[in-house]
Amino acid sequence: MKLKTILIKNANIVNEGAIFSGDILIEGEFIKEISESISAKSSDVHVIHAEGKYLLPGVIDDQVHFREPGLTHKGTIETESKAAISGGITSFIEMPNTNPQTTTIEKLEEKFKIASKASYANYSFMFGGTNDNLDEILKVDVTQVAGLKLFLGSSTGNMLVDDPKVLENIFKNTNLLISVHCEDETTIKANLETYISEYGEDIPIKYHPAIRSAEACYLSSSKAIELAKKTGARLHVFHLSTGKETELFSNTPLKDKKITSEVCIHHLWFTDEDYDKKGTLIKWNPAIKSKKDKDQLWEALLDDRIDVIATDHAPHTLEEKKNVYTKAPSGGPLVQHALPAMLEMYHRGKISIEKVVEKMCHNPAILFQIEKRGFIKEGYFADLVLVDLNNPFTVKKENILYKCGWSPFEGTTFKSRITHTFINGNLAFENSKFHNDKFAKRLTFNR
Repeated sequence: MKLKTILIKNANIVNEGAIFSGDILIEGEFIKEISESISAKSSDVHVIHAEGKYLLPGVIDDQVHFREPGLTHKGTIETESKAAISGGITSFIEMPNTNPQTTTIEKLEEKFKIASKASYANYSFMFGGTNDNLDEILKVDVTQVAGLKLFLGSSTGNMLVDDPKVLENIFKNTNLLISVHCEDETTIKANLETYISEYGEDIPIKYHPAIRSAEACYLSSSKAIELAKKTGARLHVFHLSTGKETELFSNTPLKDKKITSEVCIHHLWFTDEDYDKKGTLIKWNPAIKSKKDKDQLWEALLDDRIDVIATDHAPHTLEEKKNVYTKAPSGGPLVQHALPAMLEMYHRGKISIEKVVEKMCHNPAILFQIEKRGFIKEGYFADLVLVDLNNPFTVKKENILYKCGWSPFEGTTFKSRITHTFINGNLAFENSKFHNDKFAKRLTFNR
């Protein structure tokens, strides 16, 4: 809903480690005032009564694959960003392994042009590194692009950066934040050959974490961190999946860290015990591993060795996912259900709402230096989410918004529901209904 002035009354406002009851006045794109009580000064003010609900900053998802251009049978920027805002994600950072890949300035700007017309949520893109595009990397404007993505394992096309000299050159020469996918390809190939020799192409899915093993993850992560320390590069390690990797990170204040990490929803929710029921629907790279690994990831998240919770949203069609092991792609859709899943963990006593907001809203904004987002502050963009913690819903085919039409959470009942999502001061989603207009903006970075 496009309105000049919105007043949210009597919300439980969650921000910077505190929850307090109050009102928020939105004028244009920005939060104008936050106070215990604000009166509507004219009949033009649209008042939203939020008694009993929680008002959060919009979630910033620092890792998604929205599949456009080139893979749009799986998803598009429009379909997946629409699903995202229904789940309280107001900004996303999308990855470069589309078709064509985002490894030139020209291809990067083409994606920004698509998003400017199609996206429901605020957007930025990672620029992709290869073994031979350092000249292009050095042309990237650091105030306009989220960062640089390097695949040190599990790449598509020519995006595996496996030349040590090239890697060190990139780390030494870019001022961009470097985000990495860490799995050692040599280890994985050797493991895969072992299982193919025994089972052929139809390897039981339960062996996925043995093939894409904890050793492969740790070997790659530790090498990337060693290189970052050597060169002074700013490094962010995506989707930790093992307890051992958490030992590589510190819990010093985020603002002082040069090496940071992320964990994804699926690694906090599922374990290898779920493969029997879910099969290749929960085939991800890195693989979902043991309960012990999950418990250690939770421990590191709560003691601040892990800085960010993201989705790694990566849709595939059901037909693709139902192939035999070696042909079933890795990845799954998550943006619609990520925040409800984390709020479910709040209901289970695993995490506080304040900590959810820290890891999903505040920290991505701090880590990527995103301008005026991720917090509920006067003068900041009004990217906000109203949540009803006691309004259960069950994930079913008919309420899944992903283009691929399925979810690994199908059949799960979540206690919490997103009722309103505001994008740049506009009411974009309200009680399961979307506004026809799109209010998204390109993210900018205070660097």
